[in-house]
Amino acid sequence: MFAKQLTVFIENRTGRLSEVLNVLKENGVNILSLSLADTTEYGLLRLIVDNAPLGKEKLSQNGFSSLLSDVSIIKIPHKAGSLQGLLKVIDDNGVNIEYMYGLSIEADDAYIVLKSSNSEKVDAILSENKIETISCDMLAKM
Repeated sequence: MFAKQLTVFIENRTGRLSEVLNVLKENGVNILSLSLADTTEYGLLRLIVDNAPLGKEKLSQNGFSSLLSDVSIIKIPHKAGSLQGLLKVIDDNGVNIEYMYGLSIEADDAYIVLKSSNSEKVDAILSENKIETISCDMLAKM
């Protein structure tokens, strides 16, 4: 079974990610998972959304370059060695993995990992706005 992934190519500059997310929000496209990777000039935003064709259409209408890809969303036990076991099965069958990223689902909350150029400033902003953060230990206990 495949899922559609929406990949958006965005300039690596302040505010551009927010512009992409705003287009999705304004058109009722809900983000289920995301991964953002960067180079010096552009970012690659990979999204699993609830309506990938609509997301692609609306982003294109707003000047964003994007594409749809088939991906597999695979359930594995949340225990040490599970990912390695899955990868061994794939490797043993001669398939190259181009990339992957995590997705964790809970009934009431979603979690993202955010890397910034100024972690202390982001921490202060989150604290000032009463936005909850969790530690790796807390995540491991969930």
